[in-house]
Parts: sequence; structure tokens; C-alpha cells
Amino acid sequence: MRVAVLGTGTMGAGMAGSLLRGDHEVTVWNRNADRAAPLKDQGATVADDPAACVADADVIVTMLYDESATADTATTFLSAVKDGAVWVQSATVGPAGARRLADLAQHHGVAFLDCPMLGTKEPAESGKLTALASGRAEALESVRPVLESMTVKIVNAGTEPGRASALKLACNAMVSTLTAATAQSLAMASELGLEPSLVLEALDGGPINAPYTQMKGRSMIERDFTPSFGIDGVVKDVDLMIDAVDPRTSRLLQAVRSAYVDASVAGHGADDLAAVVTAFENDEGFQG
Repeated sequence: MRVAVLGTGTMGAGMAGSLLRGDHEVTVWNRNADRAAPLKDQGATVADDPAACVADADVIVTMLYDESATADTATTFLSAVKDGAVWVQSATVGPAGARRLADLAQHHGVAFLDCPMLGTKEPAESGKLTALASGRAEALESVRPVLESMTVKIVNAGTEPGRASALKLACNAMVSTLTAATAQSLAMASELGLEPSLVLEALDGGPINAPYTQMKGRSMIERDFTPSFGIDGVVKDVDLMIDAVDPRTSRLLQAVRSAYVDASVAGHGADDLAAVVTAFENDEGFQG
């Protein structure tokens, strides 16, 4: 299929690469053109503007930072979308944001699929994301070959735009909380005079172990904060979670948010969410 990908940052570039390996015709655009240029070597066409990017596309995939960036970009391309094309909106924008974007698409007569992705840089690059989809059944079926090139699983959250974005917030609540909990345990071990790696060793193979805990825990110990999901992006997503639910439902998220904000203020906003460990340490860092 002919696919336009708008937004070729950490996630979008990997998704575009997976589409190219799936033998789709891919045209890409990014606000910072330098971020899109490397995809040309992989076989993508690099467009000068959003309207040119989508002009011949059967499927338009947007993976931009937030609702505002997505809406601003969409207003420049929606009038150029050809009849029958489907807009697959994949950024984390929250359920209310997804509904507003769906209304924008409807105003221009463009089919819309609310379709955020679960996964970070490596799954995006290897085509192992999980797509969370909600929208009209015919829209989902028409883009299924595109989604299957980028994912290992498609979860159908229903026919109403916003339901997939609600599911994304619920899943990201686990991601942000689990990472912060891992950081807290490693920092506690260090403060108590233990090697933090003993925590990962003790949990490994047990009923509460998780591969994600091991991966992020090792990154924290090794101080490898190469971004796959940035701290500031986590804060943005947690704010969407807190806004979307009752304060009692988000009571844990309030504390989790403060840890990520502290890490951002300390200069780690662009670093991977593993850098949240810096919010739990004393001035000397790990001591074990």
C-alpha cells in the first residue's frame, strides 16, 4: 500500500522502516527535515510538506508529539487526502484528544482510526509494536496490512474513537509506575548498603519479575539513559492520565508524576524514562 508517515522521531522512524520492510510505498515528512532524511536511504520518499506527503497515500500515519502538534499538522494535510484514504492517528493524545481529532477528520470527510501504539524505540524498529485500535470496522480492515507490518498484535478496543486512546493511557500508567517502582527499589537497596543488582537477581525468575523491570533496572545501574521513551514524554502522558480520571483513581499517579518531574527539572527531560532513578537517589548516587 502507499503509506504516508508524518512524524519521524524515535517512534515514527522505526515505524516507517518497518513499513518499508513490509514492501509498502512510504513517503515521510518531519517538521525537522534532518530527522526524515535517513529514511531516504532505506527507500522512502521524503516530502517537503505534509500535503505533499499525503497526496497519493492510501493510509496516513501520524506519530507526532501531542494533540496540538497533530492537529496543527492535520490542518495542513487533510484537504489534500485522496478519497478512500484512512488517517491512522498513533500519538498518545488521550481519549478526549482522540475524539477532537476524529471530529477534525470528519469535518474534512476523511476516515479516521484512533490507533496509538504500545512499545518504544526497539519494538518500533523491529516491527513488534502492539496497535490499540478503535474506529469503524471497515477502516480498521482496510489498514490491517499496514498495521501488521509494524506490529505483533492488534487489540480492537471498539468502534468509537477515543477508546483505544483510553486503553493506551491505562497501559502507560503501568509502564510509568513500574519503571518508577524499579528505580525506588534499586535506590533503597543502595541506601541500605547493598549492590542494586541484587534486587534484579532476587526478582529474576520469580512471580513478580518482569522483563521490563530487568531491562530498565540494568539501564539504571549502568547509567544508560539513551532515549526510547523520554522523561518529558512520560510527564505529558501522566498528565493526560490524571486529567482523564477521578482523583481517587489517579492517586498513585500523582506521586509517580512528581518523580518524573523531579528528574526532568534535574536535566533529564530528554533522557529515557529510566533516568527517573535520579529522583530517588541521594547526592552520591548508588552506594552499594
